Amino acid sequence: MKIAFVGKGGSGKTTLSSLFIRYLAARRIPVTAVDADINQHLGTALGLEEDEAAALPPLGARLPLIKDYLRGDNPRIPSAEAMIKTTPPGSGSRLLRLTEENPVFDACAREVALGAGTAARLLVTGPFTEEDLGVACYHSKTGAVELLLNHLVDGRDEYVVVDMTAGSDSFASGLFTRFDVTFLVVEPTRKGVSVYRQYREYARDFGVTLHVVGNKVHGAEDVEFLRAHAGDDLLVTLGQSDWVRALERGQQRPFAELEAVNQRALGSLYEAADAAYAHRDWERYTRQMVHFHLKNATSWGNERTGTDLAAQVDPGFVLREAGSPQPA
Repeated sequence: MKIAFVGKGGSGKTTLSSLFIRYLAARRIPVTAVDADINQHLGTALGLEEDEAAALPPLGARLPLIKDYLRGDNPRIPSAEAMIKTTPPGSGSRLLRLTEENPVFDACAREVALGAGTAARLLVTGPFTEEDLGVACYHSKTGAVELLLNHLVDGRDEYVVVDMTAGSDSFASGLFTRFDVTFLVVEPTRKGVSVYRQYREYARDFGVTLHVVGNKVHGAEDVEFLRAHAGDDLLVTLGQSDWVRALERGQQRPFAELEAVNQRALGSLYEAADAAYAHRDWERYTRQMVHFHLKNATSWGNERTGTDLAAQVDPGFVLREAGSPQPA
């Protein structure tokens, strides 16, 4: 299952991402975490020291390797240089499976121990650097994540959890359509609910499954405020946590000691994510992939690559889980 955490800066998006990752790992569910935020804090939220997190291999710096591997022997893609972030898979492409070894994960992923014999695999896009200033946008880095998700065939009992970039930047590429569920972290403030309305409007036409997670909730009035503005989209709320506060000070405590009320809230997120499996629509998923690829091709990709990128689309191909036949 592919899960995104989005929200405005300071909403607690990264903290909740890390808690959900720990929850899945504690249930012995294979989980791959991806830090796709311009502020790279997911590694430290999962317990890495600052220097360990800074040493993680960035996906953005390994795009040639990623493209060359995913291209495989797809006859519609003559070279890795002809691929852009939205290039869809087709016959001959290499697809990624979370439980199989592949050169991309070997080069870019690192295992992070989470205590009690649990762990998560972590990938990071890499920070926005001085060299990028004035010549690149951050979506050139998150493009690596989009390519990986475009080529990923994942099953029900394995998870990718992506900590997305803050604010409406999450919608600046087709990446926002790549998920089974999007959890929008919202504070009980006017600014928080205005962000919710903006996200809901962007997502409406693309079939995005959006759940609101209220954070930094202090009591019934906060819950009522969020319910009045988010209605049935409000899935669950979380309040203050001594366990989280200790984590933010660098104190590692066993995950089992997280407050029971917050454990139950994370359980609600898991139940919502698991329930979304029944509504998977691989045809729509592939169709949206192609839509954004053609849109990017026209706006900048054809000129950048000197290639007609529409020719990369394999009209008979539908991305689907391993073992499922392609349509006749």
